[in-house]
Amino acid sequence: MEAIEIQTGSKPAASILWLHGLGADGHDFEPIVPELKLAKPVRFVFPHAPVRPVTINQGMRMRAWYDILQLGGGPEDEAGIRASQRLAEELISKEKKNGMPAAKIVIAGFSQGGAIALQTALRYPERLAGVLALSAYLPQAASLQSERSPANQGIPIFMAHGRYDDIIPPRRAEESRKLLEAAGYPVEWHEYPMRHSVCAEELADIAAFLARMV
Repeated sequence: MEAIEIQTGSKPAASILWLHGLGADGHDFEPIVPELKLAKPVRFVFPHAPVRPVTINQGMRMRAWYDILQLGGGPEDEAGIRASQRLAEELISKEKKNGMPAAKIVIAGFSQGGAIALQTALRYPERLAGVLALSAYLPQAASLQSERSPANQGIPIFMAHGRYDDIIPPRRAEESRKLLEAAGYPVEWHEYPMRHSVCAEELADIAAFLARMV
């Protein structure tokens, strides 16, 4: 899978795999690298999602981790979600082959990229460093109990959402948070006065979270 790779120094202490949102590409979050100001060198990987038709956009082809059938919930594209889970697992495997242990790999994502980050991390058979789900929700919630990985039961989860998000309603993210907490996962929850986006305060909180991971 094509990806943008940025290494902030020699001998990186961790790898951060960052999945973009619907219709964007790996360049979308490239500018956040210097803004995070992480003290230790880190390897960032920003993959490009496959191009596919998206139902809510009249079937237009664009980069998407899975199809979205309707806004705000409803039926999920299980086949697409699981295919992108496998792509994310391939990214993890590549980092491991390059010498980065799973315990030093963070998987992050925005919107449907954040959904895939949760989908992948909670099912991955080896302990990962952490997961960030920004303006996102938990997909395939009904199968989590039977598919969850004991290795990642205690994985640190950072969830952040805009109070005025009109793409993924805040209540949907809150429901996901409650479900994760009820399942015993440690969730660090943040809300910001924004829509479906990222703000400076959020980046500062992300940097603090990642500093604990690396």
